[in-house]
Amino acid sequence: MNEIVSPLKEQLGDFKKRIEHVYEHETRDRVTLREEISQLRKDTQKMNQEALNLTRALKGDNKTQGNWGEMILEKVLEESGLRKGIEYDPQGSFRDEDNSLFKPDIIIRLPGDKDVVVDSKVSLVAYERYCSTEDDAERVKALKEHSLAVRQHIKGLSEKDYSSLKGLRSLDFVLLFIPIESAFIAAFQADEKVFADAFEHKIVVVTPTTLLATLRTIENIWRYERRNENARIIADKAGALYDKIRGFVEDLDKLGTQLSTVNKTYEGVMNKLTLGQGNLIRQASSFVELGVKVKKTIPKKISEQATLEDEES
Repeated sequence: MNEIVSPLKEQLGDFKKRIEHVYEHETRDRVTLREEISQLRKDTQKMNQEALNLTRALKGDNKTQGNWGEMILEKVLEESGLRKGIEYDPQGSFRDEDNSLFKPDIIIRLPGDKDVVVDSKVSLVAYERYCSTEDDAERVKALKEHSLAVRQHIKGLSEKDYSSLKGLRSLDFVLLFIPIESAFIAAFQADEKVFADAFEHKIVVVTPTTLLATLRTIENIWRYERRNENARIIADKAGALYDKIRGFVEDLDKLGTQLSTVNKTYEGVMNKLTLGQGNLIRQASSFVELGVKVKKTIPKKISEQATLEDEES
């Protein structure tokens, strides 16, 4: 019976372990799937909210659109690696020679004492109408109005003399930021000359993608500039350290010369005291031998040397 039952018992035990193993895996898979579904739900809600925010911004007034565009611009700057307050400054206030107030959205600092202004105030009201309407004639009209709005903003931006503002350094060009890629493409399709005309006035139209690429390039330039600056600082410190070491060696050389001179002077004085027949030390010691009372005797080493030199001479 044991021979018959034991294999069956082992097989049942293995079968139980397999069932428990499968159950554990299924439990983990269910937990993972539940977490992924939960994350997907959150991502979907976030996308829906962003789409809602975009719709509200596009349907809002120019002020609302401007605020939304500045928010997108700030996110692009955060992704660029540039440091706020160092490589770029937001919402600065400047005045021209006539004391008129200007508030550029973003000022990008470049090496070599140069600045770049980023403007994000382009109107997208017509673009929203172009996207939302199903009437072909209305779409054509809205597209033309959108392109005209971009062109008018470029014209207004070109009339602002940022180079005359106190606190801004020499400007190479101004970046006009359009926060929606498709709005950029639509305006270009409606008026192919708009961006070429903008470039002639030193205005470059950018989108989140092209602006991020531009800012990453600027960040790399700053990185190399910091490395070069660190190399210059290290070279300056190494030169200063070398000068310190050279001065220290010169002082040691002078000290050695002075010590040699002192040693020669010392030997000369000691020779006068201890050398020759009837040297000073020997003569002074003879007074003690004759009974002269002294408070302290001459050091034994010196007196013995003087006696020895006297006897040899």
